[in-house]
Amino acid sequence: MSWLFELRGKLEPGQRLILEILGVVLLLVLWTVLAELFSKERISLIDLENEPSVEMTDDRFYENDSLTNAHLDDLMGLPVAELEAFGLRKEKVYSLLPSPMAVLKSFKELHYEDYLIVNSAKSIWLNFLGYIVAIGVALPVGFAIGLIPLFRGLFSRIFDAFRFIPLTAVTGIFVMWLGLGSEMKVAFLAFGILVYLIPVVVQRIDDVDNVYLKTVFTLGATDWQTIRTVYFPAVISKLFDDIRVLVAISWTYITIAEMLNKSGGIGELIWVAKRQSRMDKAFAVLIVIILIGFVQDKIFVILDKMLFPHKHVNSGKKHG
Repeated sequence: MSWLFELRGKLEPGQRLILEILGVVLLLVLWTVLAELFSKERISLIDLENEPSVEMTDDRFYENDSLTNAHLDDLMGLPVAELEAFGLRKEKVYSLLPSPMAVLKSFKELHYEDYLIVNSAKSIWLNFLGYIVAIGVALPVGFAIGLIPLFRGLFSRIFDAFRFIPLTAVTGIFVMWLGLGSEMKVAFLAFGILVYLIPVVVQRIDDVDNVYLKTVFTLGATDWQTIRTVYFPAVISKLFDDIRVLVAISWTYITIAEMLNKSGGIGELIWVAKRQSRMDKAFAVLIVIILIGFVQDKIFVILDKMLFPHKHVNSGKKHG
């Protein structure tokens, strides 16, 4: 078993799969234990089945029914059948974490009542548009700053400083500029990716090996030929990994933007769950985001292998 703790040790695909499954099981067990540990029982009115439960420790209930804590303690000890005879029920409340089973059951409500699939598709589409806009702007701007000394001197430090802007604080500015429609959300999302992507493009240009530059210089290549045959392929190849990592943060920004108005999307579902004090639904939506992100990441990996197969030749030989 010492190989499990070997520094930078390698795992076989089968071993990795087993450990990943074990990790999920351990997380679910820990989640369940914490949820049950911090849960509590309360007495509520059984005739409010379709409304938020009225907790019997509420002062208003004391005034109307003259109950005391002593009465509540007595009620807690009664069997379920006797409680139902008085129109009461005993239920468990999860104050810290919802139970995994409650989260699983909430998916049915999210699907039929909150249109989970439709709202998820809308957020995915907005994210996709944000990626396209951000990449379309970051590439020419990044190449201009990275390759031309004039632009590097003028704007490099400025874009580096933009990374420290708290994106949540500028939502109001985007609303004033573009309103509350989809255009605002796409622009806000693109800006959130841009502030990180442009400096990365510049860094990737600086990382291009001088050997290739000297080779094309010896062959008499023009500046445009150098950009087209050396800089662009080298930068795009490495930048694809950076984009795969950076677009994950877009889900943070899109949920913030979608909370600003009721026009659908994952962000609105989280906002509604918060208003309803439904932690189970909020956690279910978070799980959906994680699953979408997982699929998105796999798609990027597949595209990377298709577009840049040379990057995976050595890794494939090692695993083989």
